[in-house]
Amino acid sequence: MLLLAQAPKAWHRLFQLKPPALPRTPGGEAQHVRYRLLSRRGPAETGRQDQPQGPGLRTRLLITALIGAGLGGVWLAMRAEKERWQQQRRTEALRQAAVGQGDFSLLDHRGQARCKADFRGQWVLMYFGFTHCPDICPEELEKLVQVVRQLEAEPGLPPVQPIFITVDPERDDVAAMAHYVQDFHPRLLGLTGSAEQVAQVSRSYRVYYSAGPKDEDQDYIVDHSIAIYLLSPDGLFTDYYGRARSAEQVADSVRRHMAAFRSVLH
Repeated sequence: MLLLAQAPKAWHRLFQLKPPALPRTPGGEAQHVRYRLLSRRGPAETGRQDQPQGPGLRTRLLITALIGAGLGGVWLAMRAEKERWQQQRRTEALRQAAVGQGDFSLLDHRGQARCKADFRGQWVLMYFGFTHCPDICPEELEKLVQVVRQLEAEPGLPPVQPIFITVDPERDDVAAMAHYVQDFHPRLLGLTGSAEQVAQVSRSYRVYYSAGPKDEDQDYIVDHSIAIYLLSPDGLFTDYYGRARSAEQVADSVRRHMAAFRSVLH
């Protein structure tokens, strides 16, 4: 009973007690506030300041780009070296085929005598055909002069002399050649000659040709090889281009030959 009578007074004194004061530090209230702010952060946030920072996104992208550019440059250099090696092998193989050996003697479309030595020191693109050809010869000659125009547009490249040699000397005399070549390029040179002279130059370049039967109008078609020949400034057969090669492809090949050319004549 005595305990029950004293209980209200004990509870009253208990509620009047003040909580013990926290020990103060030299930081005072600022230290206390900082403690409360830090205590609200999660484990990931509080530990982030202690972790080392890696390279930023821009740095990583720059490093990746530099590595990619370096690898790309190495690949391009290897491809260019492979193309040069393949071109050198092709050129050597074509020279061993002994195409275009010896000289020739023909007349140009102005009636002047021409021989192979007249074109020494020049790059030459040469095509064999005939003026009565219905479609293939005009198409191939147009492709040839497109190549010449493309190369002419580049000031750093040497000029290329276009030449058209007939395989139909019976009809393609000097006047016929002069009339024909004027429709293509002002520097296209038409060459003709006797049947024996045309046969000689055709054999030299391994050109096949054969005249077909004549119709009632004495007209006929000449079946012949279709190729554009490239001669170097040394006068040597360097490459040839079939009908499937485009003007752009032929021009690219000629540029490569020009870049790799070293005279073998002394």
